[in-house]
Parts: sequence; C-alpha cells; structure tokens
Amino acid sequence: MIALPLLGAAILLLGGRRTDRWGHLLGVAMSLAAFVVAVVSFVEILGLPESERRRGIELYQFIPGVADMGLLIDPLSISFALLITGVGSLIHIYSIGYMSHDPDRRRFFAYLNLFVAAMLLLVLADNYVALFVGWEGVGLASYLLIGFWQFKPTAAAAAKKAFIVNRVGDFGLLIAIFTVWTTFGSVAFGDLSGATVSGAIGSGAASQGTITAIGLLLLLGACGKSAQLPLQSWLLDAMEGPTPVSALIHAATMVTAGVYLVVRSGAFFEAAPTAQLVVTIVGVATLLAGAIIGCAKDDIKKGLAGSTMSQIGYMMLGAGLGPVGYAFAIAHLITHGFFKANMFLGAGSVMHAMNDEVDMRRYGGLFSVMKVTAVTFIIGYLAIIGFPLLSGYFTKDGIIETAMEHNQILGWLAVVGAGITGFYMSRMIFMTFFGKKRWADDAHPHESPSVMTVPLVILSIGSIFLGAFLILDNRFMKFLAPAVGAPEELPAFHFVSTAGLATLALVAVGAAFAWFRYGAAEVPQVAPRGSFLTTFARRDLYGDALNETLFMRPGQWLARIAVFVDNRGIDGLVNGLAATIGGTSGRLRRVQTGYVRSYALSILFGAAVVVGALLYVGNM
Repeated sequence: MIALPLLGAAILLLGGRRTDRWGHLLGVAMSLAAFVVAVVSFVEILGLPESERRRGIELYQFIPGVADMGLLIDPLSISFALLITGVGSLIHIYSIGYMSHDPDRRRFFAYLNLFVAAMLLLVLADNYVALFVGWEGVGLASYLLIGFWQFKPTAAAAAKKAFIVNRVGDFGLLIAIFTVWTTFGSVAFGDLSGATVSGAIGSGAASQGTITAIGLLLLLGACGKSAQLPLQSWLLDAMEGPTPVSALIHAATMVTAGVYLVVRSGAFFEAAPTAQLVVTIVGVATLLAGAIIGCAKDDIKKGLAGSTMSQIGYMMLGAGLGPVGYAFAIAHLITHGFFKANMFLGAGSVMHAMNDEVDMRRYGGLFSVMKVTAVTFIIGYLAIIGFPLLSGYFTKDGIIETAMEHNQILGWLAVVGAGITGFYMSRMIFMTFFGKKRWADDAHPHESPSVMTVPLVILSIGSIFLGAFLILDNRFMKFLAPAVGAPEELPAFHFVSTAGLATLALVAVGAAFAWFRYGAAEVPQVAPRGSFLTTFARRDLYGDALNETLFMRPGQWLARIAVFVDNRGIDGLVNGLAATIGGTSGRLRRVQTGYVRSYALSILFGAAVVVGALLYVGNM
C-alpha cells in the first residue's frame, strides 16, 4: 500500500518532463493499486477470528534499541487505509479533469502520490516513531500541495503558515514520544495497552501527572494537524491550494490524523481523565468556532473549511468519550470523508464552470445548468446537517447522544453546533444553486466533464448509505473492538430521542432562517458590513490577530532586542577590543623608522632609564 504510491511519486518527480503526457495516469493507477491492496487486506482481516485481527509486520531495524520500522494491520488502521486509498483514488481521477490545463499537472500528481504514501505510513505504523515519520511526510506533502501555485503570493504564504503552525503541534507530539520512551522504555503500540499504562500507575513506575502530561502533549499534536483550537488558524488560508487538495487533505485525510492519534493513544487518555476531559472541551469549542466562522464566509471553499473544522470538533468530542465514542468518532470521520470530499469537489466543479470564481454572491441559479454537481452537492449537504437516514444522521447524532450521557453541557453545546450547521450549510446551498443569477458577464457556467462528475456520484452514494451500514447493529463498533476495546454495554441507536429531536428542530430552524435571509430575499453582490458578530466570524474569530499579538509581535521585539545586544554588546566588545589592539599597534609601528640613529638614540634613552632606576633602587 505504501510502496506503490511512493514509487509513483518517485517516477514522476525523477522522470521530469518526459513523464508529462502520461504522469497523471500513472498517479491514478498507483493510488488505485494501493486501494486494491487495502481491500484485499480488509477481506483477509474479516476472515480471521476477532482475537487475531491485529497483525504486526516487521520491516527493518530503524533506530537500534528504540524503534523498528514496522506496520500494524488491525481494524482501526485498515479502516483509515480504505478511506485514504478509496476516496484518494476518486480525487486523483477527478484531478485529471480539474488540472487538465495546468502545465505542471504531472508534478501535482507526484505530490498527491507522495501524500497518500505518507498518510498510509502514518496510520499503518506500529509505533510512535514510525508514525512521526509519516506525520512529517504528510506535513511536507501538504506544504507542497497548498503552495502548488507558487506564483500566487497568497498560496505561498498559506503553505508557510500551515507548515509553521503544524510545527507547534509537532513539538508537542515529539515531547510526548520522548516522555513515553523514558517512562515505559518502548514506543510500540503493542507495548502500551491500557493494562500496561494502568499497571505502571499502580506500581509507581509512572505518576498520574506524567500520564496526564502525555495525553495533553498528544492532544497538542492532534490540534495542529486537525486544525483544532488553538492551532486552527492555518486551515482556512490553506484553501489557496487547488480544490482537489482541499478535498484530499483538508476534508478526507490529513486533518483527521489528529483524531486517529487520539484514538490510537486511547490507553493514555482513559488513564488520565483530566486529559480526556480537555479533549472533549477542545472538540466542543472547535465545533462551535468552526460553525460560527462558516456562517460569515462568502468564499465557498472557506465556508467548507470552517465546516471541516467544526465536524472534526465533533470527532474530537467523540474521541474523548472512551470506547463508545471512538466508534462513533471514526465512523463520522469515514462518512465525513465521503460527504465533505463530495462537497469540496462539487465546489471545484462550480469554480471550474465559473472561471475560478469563489464568491458565492456571484453565483445563484446554478442548479439549472449544473444538475449533476448540484444534486450530488445537495446530497452531501443533507448528510452533513444530519437529515434523517443519511450518513451524518447516524454518525453525528451518535456522538451527540453519547456526549449527552457523559456530560449534559457538552451534549447540548453539540446540539447548538448542529443547529448552526443547518444555517450556514443551507446558506451555501441557497446562495450557490438557487435564487437569481448573479454571474459575471463573461461567465458561461456548464456541467463538468464525466471524469469529474463520476467521482461526485460515487461519493454521494457513500454519503447516503454508509452511515446506516456502519452504525446499525453496532456493526462498526464490533469491528473496531479488537483495536480500541469494546464498551461494557453496546449502545442502541435511538431513531427517536430527546437529543435527536432537539437536533432536528434546531437544524430545521437554521435552514428556515437561511431560506428567509438568502433564499426568499435578494442576495446583494457586495457583502453588507454586518454586525460585530459578523465581523468577528469573517475575521476567523480574530485568531490571526490573537497570534500576532501574543506571538508574532513579541517575537519581533525579542528578535530586535537580540540583534541590538548582538550588534552593540557582543559584536561591540569584540570589535572594540580589535579596534584597541589595532589602534595601539598602529601607533607603536611609528617607532620603527628604519634609521640607525633613531634606534641608537632609543637604546641610549632606554639605558639611561635603566641606570636611573638602578640608582634609585640602590639609594632606598
């Protein structure tokens, strides 16, 4: 699975322009081949007894005495592998049409293959060190893909911003790995079970504070990669990359890596209730923040990015609720990969037809000319707002109900977030596909070619049926149990519940309000100034301003002080000493005149001084 896309990236990058004509086909073929291997592995796992559905594969000695390079095939890793290669292959296929006129299409597919290989290593690694290699590989690939159009200053800046913000989270992950090694003497997942961690606490080999610190540091790494508060500022800027990048990295795979890390590290969080609580708080805060941001964005991709941030908040909330929450979180992650990739690619289809216009205020009435794109996008919309019997209805409502059972405050805040989701997603639908036409004179919207619409259709089918397949009869929870543990009692999904009815009611209210504001009313082509709250959301809750105030400007002053001390202090001392010696030597060399009479006079003067000194001493 890993070697195939890695080989594709190597051929396309090393082959250069000679591979331009068929490079995109090789990229698609390598991703599809990896998907086939994932399917075969999945079928093989299903054929094994539950107790044997966890297989390690040793590859080679990596860091002697610390970590070997090995892979772990279990229900959790194979679920991610199927998502990465399956949805990733559809995005590869879509990119053939979307990037058809780009002169660097071959390089784009090389980066896509590189990303898939790194993401697969991340989820298939059997220890934290190997996971970190994939983690950094994903960071590199995302930097290359976000900044793919380097001629755009905004794209180059967004790539650097994503790279730097993620390094903050990576620092936390590194410290967590160091702490795990020094505490347990191993970084292999197989050696770090719940029994091992709780046993270390009981025996005094590890303190409760150490385990809590490990959990919080792992969460910091997850926040960076999954764009959770307070490391969320890079995600919306990253929309400067090509739209398939947004679908692959910022909807289906990379931003979900943080959720994978938390679930894979469940032994630490279950042994540290404080860290587990912080995970749920961060998740709820982020799902609300992302939803509020999505309400005020006129850029269709940035609106979807705010939605992604919010939906991953739901996944983080689930991941902080223990084994029951793990299953709902990963199930929502998988279904979200389908309906969000569907909507991102749908947004790309709209941009493809509208001369790369991203402002929804310049859309309107596109349903009549882009029916396939519109229908598939609407299916994704219905799934994300939790329309009954679609995928999001089963997975997101499962997280909300589980949260209600653990903490009523967190549960009701998640319900409020669902209501806001109903508003901003309905707003997007009404502004884009319905209402009056607000196109520019040179826009001639049309349906995208089949190479772009077929992936949309396949993703929309998953958006309809996948949630019910995973959740009903606890099918996915039973499948994941060998990897993440099983709850004491399997939950039953309630089609009618207080939380479910409240969620549907708020979603309906949000959708109705969106229709009143953007469906029935005229949508101005220039955004009105809006209230303070609107400005707050448009500026991403002042996240960039906060980072600038707390980190960038103090960092600038610190750098200026350091430069001043270096120039005037350290360099001043060194340069002053050199100037003193240089000036002294310059004056002394004037004594060397080259005349014998001068030297004789000097000798005479010196002799007189010595004689005088001797006489003076002798008379004392």
